[in-house]
Amino acid sequence: MKTILIVEDEKDIAEMLSVFLENEGYRTVSAYDGLEGLRLFGKERADLVILDILLPKLDGFSLCKEIRRKSDVPMIMLTALSDEDSQIKGYNLMIDEYVTKPFSIGVFLKKVAAVLRRRENPRTELLSWGDISMDRESHTVKVKEQEVYLTGREFELLALFLADPHRIMTKDYIMEKLWKYEYGCEDGIIYTHIKNLRKKIGEDVIKTIRGVGYKLD
Repeated sequence: MKTILIVEDEKDIAEMLSVFLENEGYRTVSAYDGLEGLRLFGKERADLVILDILLPKLDGFSLCKEIRRKSDVPMIMLTALSDEDSQIKGYNLMIDEYVTKPFSIGVFLKKVAAVLRRRENPRTELLSWGDISMDRESHTVKVKEQEVYLTGREFELLALFLADPHRIMTKDYIMEKLWKYEYGCEDGIIYTHIKNLRKKIGEDVIKTIRGVGYKLD
């Protein structure tokens, strides 16, 4: 059974999430401030962390940063902050999804399942391009034989390029493939993921086709 850590200071939302997630077959553990969330993360073997940003004692961004120092566990930010800057800041901290309140619980449960599925059931093909190799079964990526860490979203984005290396990936195509349940996904979010990928696999690997999209170079 998968364990999900919920860090949410609004107890009614935390309890609602717990009920719906447990109905889906997950085990949940809840914390109502950032420090308690960090303590529970160190104690529990969480398979996914759902966290708010506006948390008492330790805000969500700081909590995310502390968790990332220790683990690559998938994380979903669930927050009332809908501005693009906050979303980009979250993705820069290597979260997997950013969900704004109010939200559809049905769509949210789909996001949870999708994030866990990306970690659980990667496809078995070996993909490569130049000095980059990807093993979907072990969820690993190597650049010049050196393993690099990618978030779940970055992994899926790179897999999209590697699976069809000669295709120009338009922003609409990337949104359709990777943000199936995301409403109002901004171009800036895609750019942030591309920028983070470039830092990890090489600045010149993904080429920008101005006004169109991106392509492996």
